[in-house]
Amino acid sequence: MSAEGVDAATFRAAFGAVCAPVAVVTSFDDRPHGTTVSAFCSLSIDPPLVLVALDRGSDLLAMVRRSERYGINVLAHGQEALATRFARKGLDKFEGVPWELDHDLPRLAGIASWIACRLYEIADGGDHVIAVGLVEHAEAGTADPLLYRQREFGTLLRRASPVG
Repeated sequence: MSAEGVDAATFRAAFGAVCAPVAVVTSFDDRPHGTTVSAFCSLSIDPPLVLVALDRGSDLLAMVRRSERYGINVLAHGQEALATRFARKGLDKFEGVPWELDHDLPRLAGIASWIACRLYEIADGGDHVIAVGLVEHAEAGTADPLLYRQREFGTLLRRASPVG
């Protein structure tokens, strides 16, 4: 095995086949800011920790470092336009988007789940930084989550429960 690992195309192909939940990670300093991520997950129950991977050069990472807080807005099926909007660069991402401050963090309307975090630790993650957050508040909604796989958005299909 090479010290460099697999090539980028192989890596993308393998992980492109894996369903990932889509979220907008937000923070607030003098203004709201957010970015779309698919690299986030729960890490620990005791203490309650989550992690998100943020691009090393992102404006959001700089804001998270300053404020030491971030929110995870797990998008709901049907919120593909929000995922695309927050994936682009620029400061006007929140313009015309319904949101509110919840636990002093920007929370988007209509999301599937909401997680408010205090920065617990930052770790190196190659071309990204891993921001580990202590979960201070969490809410699960009733909407199906938005998923991303093979460069397409979707959600889970519900199966009928077996009788008996």
